[in-house]
Amino acid sequence: MKSSTNDKPHTPGQAPLKTRRFGVSLVWIVPIIAVLVGISLVVHSILQEGPTITLTFKTGDGLTANKTEVKYRNVVIGHVSDVSLSDDQKSVNATIKLAKQAEGFTREDSKYWVVRPRIGAGGVSGIDTLLSGDYIGADIGQSNTRAKTFKGLENPPPITYGEPGKRFTLHTEDLGSLDIGSPVYYRKIPVGQVVAYALDPDGKGVSIEVFIHTPNDAYVTENTRFWNASGIDVNVGANGFALKTESLSTLLVGGIAFRAPEFSPNDTAAGEDKNFELFANQEAALAPPNGKAQYLSLRFDQAMRGLKVDAPVEFLGVEIGKVVSVNLDFDEAKRSFPVNVGIVIYPQRLGQAHAKLLKVLKHDPEDIAGTARIFSTFVGNGLRAQARSGNLLTGQLYIALDFFPKAPKVAFDINARPIAIPTVPGSLELLQEQLQAMVDKINKLPVERIASNLDGNLTELRKGLTQFNAKTLPRVQSTLADMSKTLQSANATLAEDSPQREKLTETLNELGRMSRSLRELSDYLGRNPESLIRGRPANAAPLDLKGPPRN
Repeated sequence: MKSSTNDKPHTPGQAPLKTRRFGVSLVWIVPIIAVLVGISLVVHSILQEGPTITLTFKTGDGLTANKTEVKYRNVVIGHVSDVSLSDDQKSVNATIKLAKQAEGFTREDSKYWVVRPRIGAGGVSGIDTLLSGDYIGADIGQSNTRAKTFKGLENPPPITYGEPGKRFTLHTEDLGSLDIGSPVYYRKIPVGQVVAYALDPDGKGVSIEVFIHTPNDAYVTENTRFWNASGIDVNVGANGFALKTESLSTLLVGGIAFRAPEFSPNDTAAGEDKNFELFANQEAALAPPNGKAQYLSLRFDQAMRGLKVDAPVEFLGVEIGKVVSVNLDFDEAKRSFPVNVGIVIYPQRLGQAHAKLLKVLKHDPEDIAGTARIFSTFVGNGLRAQARSGNLLTGQLYIALDFFPKAPKVAFDINARPIAIPTVPGSLELLQEQLQAMVDKINKLPVERIASNLDGNLTELRKGLTQFNAKTLPRVQSTLADMSKTLQSANATLAEDSPQREKLTETLNELGRMSRSLRELSDYLGRNPESLIRGRPANAAPLDLKGPPRN
């Protein structure tokens, strides 16, 4: 029997090979493609997914999961994915998913805050959130270190987005009415603002950080002076009345002003983060440099009503310091209550005079013993302290250091600390002493005896006038009448056109006027006998000594 053509002889020891065909149905092509697309989307999503960070806020006000956005320059860079309480339940944690391109916002000095409508020292902000809702604002940092957890700010930072400018630190005793966002002025133009403040480590002052925008930061020089321009500066003191304000906004939110003195040769721009002193007002800021302070003590044996702390201290009319204390004391020996006054002076305010003084005397300001010896010499030449009236309306006093060559010599304790300067009575006290001396002299006059003598003289005068009116005057009148009759008889015998008759008529008229004048004089002296001593008053009616005019 023949085998088929397909039958082939098998090689001994070798197994026959069997082949199968693998076929894929078209039904599986679509699911496979979908799986591949899904995987690619997942991979792409993973590759494009940005970092996740956690922000910590005091409250969750304005934060909503899957709704609140994170914006930078008003561009969305992420969103809030979850809002939850912290473990200690004292704060709120907001989980933020940032976009891939926002990876730089994980720098540890980046800032985040909730943007909502606010009214603050810097003005009104966040008005757009009234329609769009609150969102989280962000500002990228500059650090090279990355972080996953950030503390959210309760208020927006005043300077964001890397704005060009310089920061400076001001030191003062207290914050006053300043706040973050308070404006900084240069010649009454706003050029910056307050960005931060904090207590000094020792708690004895406040450090205020200000930011000055470019290009105005170039006006802050090494010799620039800053002063507090908040509110209204009203000063009623020994120097008079002064009213100053920088702008209307400083009345409400405060402000700082700065400027360099007018004469500032070789002045250069200040570097970043330079420290400055913040003065209380413009007058103190632009005053000459204070230099080293020198504390002195004064002792007045008089009432010091009107002398207040911060009253000026002047040397030969130049203000060089202020009063720092006024205390009442008790003198056991004199049983009196003197007033101890502490003052601080800044000799460097004397300018060129101070420089020449140090050069001539070869004095080191740090040598306290040498300073005491110099003051001893000045006191020996008449240096004294005196309280003077600076304002007659308010009655406030100031301290004047001046030379009184005629002042009595006093002992000067060169070892006393602080140095004690002898005093002299104030100008008002000297005037009161002079008035008192004048009153004492008047009181010593024998006024009663003088008045008694004057009364006696007036009595004798009245008697003399009575006798004059009763005896002398009638006789004079009688004599004048007889003389008039005689002259009339003679006048009748003369011819009418005779010159002698005309002269005789004039004589008769003169006699008539004389008679009337004597009567008026007698009447006036009878009414006013004191006029013989005092004289005729300036406002008395004139006496008609000439009589009526001739026809």
